[in-house]
Amino acid sequence: MKSDDPHDYVQGVLDGDRRALAKTITLIESSLPAHQEMAAMVVDKLLPYSGKAVRLGITGIPGVGKSTFIESLGMMLIDKEHRVAVLAVDPSSKRSGGSLLADKTRMEKLSVQERAFIRPSPSGGTLGGVARKTRETMIVCEAAGFDVMIVETVGVGQSETTVASMVDFFLVLMIAGAGDELQGIKKGILELADAVAVNKADGSNVEKAELARKQYENALHFLTPASLSWTPPVLSCSALEMTGIDVIWEAVLDHEKKLSNTGELEEKRQKQALAWMWALVEEGLKLRFHKNKEVAQQLPKVTRAVKSGRTAPTVAASKLLFSLDNGISM
Repeated sequence: MKSDDPHDYVQGVLDGDRRALAKTITLIESSLPAHQEMAAMVVDKLLPYSGKAVRLGITGIPGVGKSTFIESLGMMLIDKEHRVAVLAVDPSSKRSGGSLLADKTRMEKLSVQERAFIRPSPSGGTLGGVARKTRETMIVCEAAGFDVMIVETVGVGQSETTVASMVDFFLVLMIAGAGDELQGIKKGILELADAVAVNKADGSNVEKAELARKQYENALHFLTPASLSWTPPVLSCSALEMTGIDVIWEAVLDHEKKLSNTGELEEKRQKQALAWMWALVEEGLKLRFHKNKEVAQQLPKVTRAVKSGRTAPTVAASKLLFSLDNGISM
């Protein structure tokens, strides 16, 4: 495969060549301008072949057993003849790290399956960067024939919102017996959830899991559902014993069917695509701002003036933006 020919990347992915898939994702992850330009061309060419997969986002508090859950779900889906890709959004990781690199060793069964593909998304230190790369990787994997996309958030805070903004179904995993059940879950994350699942409902923990499930169910009653045609269920499961996993998957399929019938799923994806575009515009503008020569010349002086109180932040911002305007060559 020629590294300077976008067509080779596109054709390799469409042929289901795993080596071509891996090389295409590496191209997407590259920060070199020439690679970014080529990656944009490749993703654009592959876009018409994507969009047919079920997109599932998964988050959960530390110790909830996400890796075991994803492996159990993935193995069940492979048994049902699905092709599964697992991606991660981790704003805290660097190129050589990332939780999913460790997860790949924990998902021993899934990682060696021909019908599975596990890939961490390096952040480069920014959530915006990792979100862009994960979205583009998702398109590439879908074009390669993977029909279930599992996007895992291994970071905290804003990463949950980011993952929810790129998937069809957002699952929040919880556990029982971790103190005050409701204290460990944020209202904002509950509002994003299309379902909540209490994991580790096995052995002596079954009764505690059921109690926790009822508590979460009561908490959800106080929130307004995001969709008129879907009420988020609260389920329980044991990823270790592989019980309740099929019920969760049925909920995902039921959600997809109902939202497809009302047109909400298509509308949701359209909104996500536009939000992605505007996020990239904002990211690009910020990058151009900091690289602008006029801004670079003015910035130290303006910064000192704001620090000393000689210039108001509003005036300083206007001056810098005016410098940007003057420095842009059309």
